[in-house]
Amino acid sequence: MQRRRFSSVTLAGLGLSLGSPMVQAFSLGDADASAGVKAALERGAVAAVALLGRTDGFLGNALVRIALPGYLNDGVRVLKALGQQKRVDELLTAMNRAAESAVPQAQDLLVSTVRNLSVQDAVRIVKGGDTSVTDFFAGRTRSPLSERFLPIVTQATERVSLAEKYNSVAGKATGLGLVKKEDANIQSYVTRKALDGLYLMIGEEEKKIRRDPVGTGSDILRKVFGR
Repeated sequence: MQRRRFSSVTLAGLGLSLGSPMVQAFSLGDADASAGVKAALERGAVAAVALLGRTDGFLGNALVRIALPGYLNDGVRVLKALGQQKRVDELLTAMNRAAESAVPQAQDLLVSTVRNLSVQDAVRIVKGGDTSVTDFFAGRTRSPLSERFLPIVTQATERVSLAEKYNSVAGKATGLGLVKKEDANIQSYVTRKALDGLYLMIGEEEKKIRRDPVGTGSDILRKVFGR
């Protein structure tokens, strides 16, 4: 097996230190390092899907809970004051339930994406900073997952009476610069926010795995990140 030992000068050029768990991983050699990164990413992806793809996965998680965008969120107080509290809550719940229903459809693509990870991809993730995992998955899977999520989100939101009203009001608000164009359609908006939340939580789960590799019970994760 080919083994690479990076010098302190090389590491400094990457913005990394000798004590970094990821750097220690790559000092093991390409095969072990790549396997360790893949294992961490796959576990992170599977854990994030399990966490979000269930009741209250989005609605009960402040990090990813989907709210109405911009001006429309500001207008919630007005609607509630006009006695529309129940309908607003129904819409917000439906939006988050739609995301929760869609997320399980992502697991197979996320896992296959990780398993096709090259050593060069792994190095880029190591060098990429705190959002590198999120950026990697978003770059590789956002487009195909959007296509998978949209029909599920559409079916879930169409059952709510305010969904059609959302599109009407958001469309007008977009013309006034009060709502972003990409947020003017509730189905597209929820799909995008569901993916944003998924990628965020994959990154968070992957960080947990690297912080406690022994707790995963995985030999390769313990070998690569537990040194």
